[in-house]
Amino acid sequence: MARVTKIAEVESSGPKQPTGAPSAAAADERQVVRRAQKGDKEAFEVLVQRHQHRVFAVARGILRRQEDVEDIAQQVFVKAYFSLKRFDQRAAFSTWLYKITVNECWDLLRKRKARPLVYEADFSDEQSRQFSATEQKADGGPDTSERMAMRQHLDSMLSQLDDRDRAMLVLKEVEGFSVEEIADSLGLNANTVKVRLFRARRRIVEYTRRERREV
Repeated sequence: MARVTKIAEVESSGPKQPTGAPSAAAADERQVVRRAQKGDKEAFEVLVQRHQHRVFAVARGILRRQEDVEDIAQQVFVKAYFSLKRFDQRAAFSTWLYKITVNECWDLLRKRKARPLVYEADFSDEQSRQFSATEQKADGGPDTSERMAMRQHLDSMLSQLDDRDRAMLVLKEVEGFSVEEIADSLGLNANTVKVRLFRARRRIVEYTRRERREV
């Protein structure tokens, strides 16, 4: 089984897999999938390396808690590894993989009866103490308390949306997924995603205006 890199390693490992890849890349992907289906572990490792960043992104768009995202990513690739022989390649491998990711995320949330994007601090106690001891970033950016306040404010805005709309908005605006990718990942059609994104953005704008009036 291929090792799934942790989030911090993935984000520093190089450029993201480009979207809208040309047909030559798609043909290469099909060949790699076929090799992996025949038990070639190195081929499966290639698939993991190509897609783990987006698997993390999909999971993070729904869960947001680092530990949960990493656990789900591991589960996704384990499930993909053992289910790969049943993948018939009628859809893109990425679409199949992202659907597994979404389903695993929803399953986790149902089991915990938790709400997406409500998560514990990503830092350990020791890391929190270290960050609290620093007064300000060297580049003059906001200090830890300000960054935490900004994140809490973002969470407050996102809490105005239902589970699926929050996931869509994060995937689109934060992770840079296309409407088509979001539709494929969530099992919706593109028009539905467009309408829900529009409504989600409008609710955020209305919430921000209301918040300003109350200040």
